Amino acid sequence: MQISRLPTGIKGLDSLIEGGFPIPSIILVSGSAGSGKTTFAFQFLMEGAKRGEKGIYISTLSESWDWMLRFMSTFQFFDARYVEDGTIIYIDLGSELAELDEMKILNKIRDVIAYHTPQRMVIDPINVVNNYVKNYRQFMFELVTMLKEWSTVTLLTGEVVEGEKYPVDVGYTADGIISLIMRSEGDIIKRYVQILKMRGTAHSLSNHPLEITGEGIEVLRARF
Repeated sequence: MQISRLPTGIKGLDSLIEGGFPIPSIILVSGSAGSGKTTFAFQFLMEGAKRGEKGIYISTLSESWDWMLRFMSTFQFFDARYVEDGTIIYIDLGSELAELDEMKILNKIRDVIAYHTPQRMVIDPINVVNNYVKNYRQFMFELVTMLKEWSTVTLLTGEVVEGEKYPVDVGYTADGIISLIMRSEGDIIKRYVQILKMRGTAHSLSNHPLEITGEGIEVLRARF
């Protein structure tokens, strides 16, 4: 049976994963600070908006839309009109996390999905929730189970520490894991992307060079 897929909007990535992310699926995009996780997430949502697909971006960091707008407006792929007209819904969950228990967080996300019925969704970053729930691993299992009830592709971004490729408590539940890598080579830092996991997909396992320019993120073919 052929798997339906959503194009990612990341130039050069779809050819490495048979045309896009499987529908439905949970994709973990992991990397250290500054690796491009939020840019990746918005580029994914904007691709959907241009195709007439609804999207939801949930921030867990109490970042206002005005702050995010200043940052994302530097990229050519970004169009604020899609947020203004409701094609993409921006939700600041971070300001509420301290007041919600595990079930209330899950219900909040479920209610948002049920009301807006998005095709694409982002929770950025998911790690922050660990500070507010008693059993993070169980919470992640219940969150992913709930998300898979909808025909949605959800990106969970995950912050990693040095020596870690992805947050294990998140990765075990994900259908796909994409690692954004920053590596010191001599006096410069180079960026790479590696597809560690993508269920139902024949995918590359190589480290592919990655560039972030004014046009957004682009994945280049591995040179070896």
